[in-house]
Order: sequence, then C-alpha cells, then structure tokens
Amino acid sequence: MTTPSGTDARDTELAAQYEAYPYPERDPRDEAKRLLIGSPSHLREIDYWVFGARRACHQPLKALVAGCGTGDGAIMLAVQMARANRPGEVVCVDRSRHALDIAQARAKARALSNIRFIEGSITDLERLDLGLFDYIDCCGVLHHLPDPDAALKGLEAHLAPGGGMGLMVYAPYGRTGVYMIQEALEELTPFSDSPATRLDVAKRVMRHLPVTAWLRENGNFGDHLSGGNAGLYDLLLNPRDRAYDIGAFLDLIDRAGLESSCLMEPARYDPEFFLPDPKLRARVEGLDWREKAKVAECLTGNMATHVAYVVRKGEHVTPPDYMAADAVPIMREIPGAELAKHIGPDGILPFSFGTLVVPVPLPQQSRSILPLIDGERTLGDIAACMAERGLSENRFHKTWSKIFPILERLNRVLLRPPA
Repeated sequence: MTTPSGTDARDTELAAQYEAYPYPERDPRDEAKRLLIGSPSHLREIDYWVFGARRACHQPLKALVAGCGTGDGAIMLAVQMARANRPGEVVCVDRSRHALDIAQARAKARALSNIRFIEGSITDLERLDLGLFDYIDCCGVLHHLPDPDAALKGLEAHLAPGGGMGLMVYAPYGRTGVYMIQEALEELTPFSDSPATRLDVAKRVMRHLPVTAWLRENGNFGDHLSGGNAGLYDLLLNPRDRAYDIGAFLDLIDRAGLESSCLMEPARYDPEFFLPDPKLRARVEGLDWREKAKVAECLTGNMATHVAYVVRKGEHVTPPDYMAADAVPIMREIPGAELAKHIGPDGILPFSFGTLVVPVPLPQQSRSILPLIDGERTLGDIAACMAERGLSENRFHKTWSKIFPILERLNRVLLRPPA
C-alpha cells in the first residue's frame, strides 16, 4: 500500500479501511454471471456527453480510473470497449493493493487485454508519470480525500486536449440518517480501535437501531443492508465522508477550471418533470439551470449522489442535430423495444429517478418508433420505415422533435458517434 502526499490521520484510517474491507465487496467468480452497469463511464455516455457524438470510434480512447476500488466502473468500460472493438486502454489506479487484486482478478476472469492496474494514489499522478488521458473517471473518491479541490485540479492537469471526466460525489439530503449514525459510531468506537472492532460495534448498533432512527426510513441506498462488511463499513464508519449539495458540487467543478456538460440524468435536475402545477412550472421556467437543479434536489430529497460529466471551461462540444437525416440515434442501454413496452396506451412512461417515479408523457407513436432504434439506422432510415406504416415524413419529424429531447434528458436515447 502506497502512502500519498498530503495525508492526515483520517486519511491513514481510510487507507487501512480499504485494505481491510475493499469496496465495493465483489467476487471475481460473479463475472461469469453479470456485468454491472452504471454511470459514470458508460461508453455510450462518454461518447455523447463528453465528446458530443463527434469523436470517431476508430480513435483510441485512453482512460484513467482514478481510485478504481474493486473495479466496477473500470471493468464496465473495458468490457464495453472490447465489445465495440474500440481501440484504447483503461488504466486503473488505486492505493489499496487488496482492492486492486480483486479488480485484476475480475479482469482476468473476463480475459480483458485492454486494462492495466497500478498501485498508487491519485494525488501522486505526477510521480506515476502516466501521461495524459482522453477520459478520467473519479467516482466516489473526491469526497473522501483531505483536499478534494487539489485532487480535482490534479486530475484536470492530466486531461488531454478535448478530454473530459466522469465524477460522482455524495449528496446530503438523500443520505439523511447516515451522518447521524456516523457521529454516534465515532463516539462508540473511535478510529483508534481496529477495523474489525469498529465493524463489530457497528453491526451491534444496527441490530438494535431504534425504530425512530432516520436511517431506517431511507430507502435511497442499501450498502448497510446488502453490501456486506465492506458496504456497512464504508457507509457508517468511513473516517472522512463529505457530502456536496448540487451548488457546492458545481462550485468544486468550477474551481478546477471545469464545467458540467451533463448532470445525470439531466431531467432529474429539472423540477418541471415532477411539478405538474402550471403556476409552479411558470416559476420554474424563470430560473436558470443551476437554480432549477437546486430546487430539484431540495424538493425530491432522494439524491444520494451527484454524477456529472465535465469538460474544461469553454470546451463543451455540442452534439450533431438530432433532426438531421444522417443522425444515428442509439439506445443508451435498454433496447428500444423493451422501453416501448413500458409506455402505456395513454403515452405515459413511468420513469424512476431513484425512489421517485415520475409519469413522463410521450407521443403515442413512440411505441412504434423506439423498436426501430438499433444504433445502425439513420433517422432517415427510421422515417422511411415509419412511412411504410402510414406515418408521413412531416408527421414523423414533428413526433421525433418531441421524443428525442425527452428521452435524451432521461439518458435513454443518445446519438452514435461517427464510425
């Protein structure tokens, strides 16, 4: 285990935690059963939200996973690159030897040749001399560090021109109850106790947690229930756990010379999606996007994390015109035919923003159009298919002009980059 610069007592405890209980708890044998999918670092999201669907697929993608833990994001991205025959490499850096061993075993189980692992701290990248990266993932790391600002600025310095990052930090309101239990456990089992002793105390507290504890009411996460020892320890015993409301997160990004190209999912940060009252919507329309995001976080109360794709200030790439005949729409993950099944006869798609389900109205023709999106057909091809079914070209374009903006903001339909 390496010792990074800028450490303090809590950071030393954090390093000991992840060596004793690598997070998240993973078994390499499970790679034969499933691939864990999420944000950030989904390849199609990177192509769209970072590179604006304009970076050719034949260009090698050099990616850094800064603080890879046991490898969820790194394995996902490396597998997606391999399946898409995307040239490039995923470089994984973590200071926990134990966590790296697990991630490496997962990669071996999948016979991945486009991924490598380096023991070290993300705060010592200069010493590691890894060069520049087109994409950097830093998911669930910054909020544990002694100096998140310095760490993020250090990562920005390792971005190649035109590159971007995927970030995730904890959010306060959706983690209601967590910090109360953390404070109690600091009194009951101080950091001077061994990790095993601290875990034992936490388990005993959870067995006898009063029915009035706010943590019992919070269904926005489940690490303490199903994440094993590593999940329980990371949630309730972590020696440094900052939470950023959306304003503080955007300020952190700004101070590093970066700007958000996407908050994930974009619609989640727009109160219009869950405030049907016309007078309230009129007030929402008068807010800028940052103010809307703040209102959304405060009103929903269920955002346990914030995920953002960011680029250097002034380098945001606008995607191609989604109405162009040669545009190629692509489903982010769920096949179009499957998503169409969830749209009711009334055109309503029940969409889950975490624990909040919102009715999203879509044009009736969505159920016929979505199954045609295969990542190969151009918009012109899809229009021709629909014309054969009796939907005029003019009517199709009017319908598509409503479908795409909604499903893009839900991160369900994106555009494919050029081959």
